[in-house]
Amino acid sequence: MNRLTRDQMAARVAQDIPEGSVVNLGIGLPTKVANYLPADREIMLHSENGVIGMGPAPEAGAEDPDLINAGKQPVTLLPGGAFFHHADSFGMMRGGHLDVCVLGAFQVSRTGDLANWHTGAADAIPAVGGAMDLAIGAKSVYVLMELLTRDGHSKLVEQCSYPLTGVGCVTRVYTDLAVFDLKDGQIVLVDDVSKAGIAELSRLVGMEIVTA
Repeated sequence: MNRLTRDQMAARVAQDIPEGSVVNLGIGLPTKVANYLPADREIMLHSENGVIGMGPAPEAGAEDPDLINAGKQPVTLLPGGAFFHHADSFGMMRGGHLDVCVLGAFQVSRTGDLANWHTGAADAIPAVGGAMDLAIGAKSVYVLMELLTRDGHSKLVEQCSYPLTGVGCVTRVYTDLAVFDLKDGQIVLVDDVSKAGIAELSRLVGMEIVTA
């Protein structure tokens, strides 16, 4: 069974982001998407800490400690980029001005519910950040995550057992084994990168997967 690396997963998302999009990349794995955006597309990257027009990660030794994304990682700024108050940044998010956001997740339900801020465990540190604002404000919400947990359970589930970030908000799920659209309560296979076949993917997920 083929399995994408984390960098390959990020590159797979990047190829689907349309020309002219304003995009927010969530902390963690989604930040890698910035390094694989096609050079021939004009895509504006937004960060909730008050930056728009970010470029790829800087080369080692060229980091600017005052230029970071929401995950506190050093970034670059493209010509025309800008800084602003984080309240204005959240206004952009909540006002429907983002075309796409890419978020990580603990779980996604087949109806598009998102759980990505807390596992509910007593010793876990909740970290919602701007995820709720992004989940309801972006026109398209992409989730980037491994399909299975370390103990082999699917993160794509019938119903989320973790506290929800947003309800019915996820448009598409990118994983190391396949890409899925979530439409009308169905899991629609977009790209079987694993080459395992729809029957095996359905078995791994524990739910029926359909073709477009």
